[in-house]
Amino acid sequence: MSSTSVRTRSAVDGRSMSGNDIKTLMLASLGGALEYYDFIVAVFFTKLLATVFFPPDTPEWLAQLEVFCIFAAGYLVRPIGGIFFAHFGDRIGRKKMFALSLFLMAAPTLVIGMLPGYGLVGLAAPLLFLLCRVLQGLSVGGEVPGAWIFCAEHVRRDRIGLACGLLMSGLCTGILLGALSAKFLIGNLDAEALKTWGWRIPFIAGGVFGLISVYLRRYLQETPVFEALRAKREADARLPLSVVLTQHRKALIFGLLSTWVFSGIFVLYFLYSPTFFQTQFHLGAKEVFTNNSWSIFGLIVGSTTAGWLADKIGGGRAYAIGSVGMLVVTTALFVALRNNSGAVWPLYIIGGFVIGTITLGPYIIVKSFPAEVRFTGFALSYNIAYALFGGTAPAIASFLVGKQGITMAPAWYIGALCVLGVLIGLVWKAPNHDDAELQH
Repeated sequence: MSSTSVRTRSAVDGRSMSGNDIKTLMLASLGGALEYYDFIVAVFFTKLLATVFFPPDTPEWLAQLEVFCIFAAGYLVRPIGGIFFAHFGDRIGRKKMFALSLFLMAAPTLVIGMLPGYGLVGLAAPLLFLLCRVLQGLSVGGEVPGAWIFCAEHVRRDRIGLACGLLMSGLCTGILLGALSAKFLIGNLDAEALKTWGWRIPFIAGGVFGLISVYLRRYLQETPVFEALRAKREADARLPLSVVLTQHRKALIFGLLSTWVFSGIFVLYFLYSPTFFQTQFHLGAKEVFTNNSWSIFGLIVGSTTAGWLADKIGGGRAYAIGSVGMLVVTTALFVALRNNSGAVWPLYIIGGFVIGTITLGPYIIVKSFPAEVRFTGFALSYNIAYALFGGTAPAIASFLVGKQGITMAPAWYIGALCVLGVLIGLVWKAPNHDDAELQH
């Protein structure tokens, strides 16, 4: 029996993971953490970047909206990058695309840290910032689907939920690093130092460490499922995209809807809320970023817990129960916020934990598509929904809150997505896609 066959059996028949599998999960999580850090860190400096890249006489709400629009641009191009990386990921292998996507994220992040501001180059400043965000969006469109698939195809079938949860915990660690860097710099530098050079440090550091992670990924092995799939698909000339669109439309719909829940709640709760709390409720920046960091830590723990629970009671059931929990806690949070209650921060942190349920969105997608088109199906559904609903959420919320005066718009949107999560959990059933069949 070949070594490939042995590795494949260990990944799908219920035996323990090998040392290589554990190393793969660690390296994937490390790279994913740096990728998420690179892509997300800008949102924690929204108020500051608005003053760096736009004219000083721009109204505060408009400057922040413009930064959020640039932020959204990175999401809007994700489907393009996702289709590119997924096509070759399903054709020539997960590993090669996994390394390339991380490189294309790290380099623009490094460049952002060295960009001149509006005071030096005028309109070119926001345009260069936009270009870097577009490049980052193309990259993350392939990186994030690739990471979940890479991990899911290395572990036992009854541990896919836990693998997805652990990877999400790794990704969220990158977000936590972004929040902590913002908290540290804002708390230790004066306003002039922050605007002049302080904001550049997180971007330069993220770019450098991202390039180091690219080098480390050379030690990864191709997934055993893809190795077994390679020989089987040599005679299959069909484009993976056409197969997904014609034969897996139901899986595509579930992927779009679960990513809508994932992206909308995640972006509004963890990324938009620091700006929302400061501008609408006049909470101090240091206080906001401290509790945001604790809430993200809650998400890290909650993601692993949700993945473990999915393996124990089933993904759909765990998703429905978790969505009910999200609805209850986030509703209580916004009521406390409106009433200026002392329960705001405890509820915000508990909310981070229960929102770990959104990890099961990627779990549902991985389980819904067969290995032959898994990368393409995941990338297409995940990136389209994230671009339409996740990337635009801060800009829409900023407009509704700042221009239209609908202060609790984010609360209503998050509540609606929790209800959608309950419905998905009750309706979705995992198809019988058995990767073990690839051996035969």
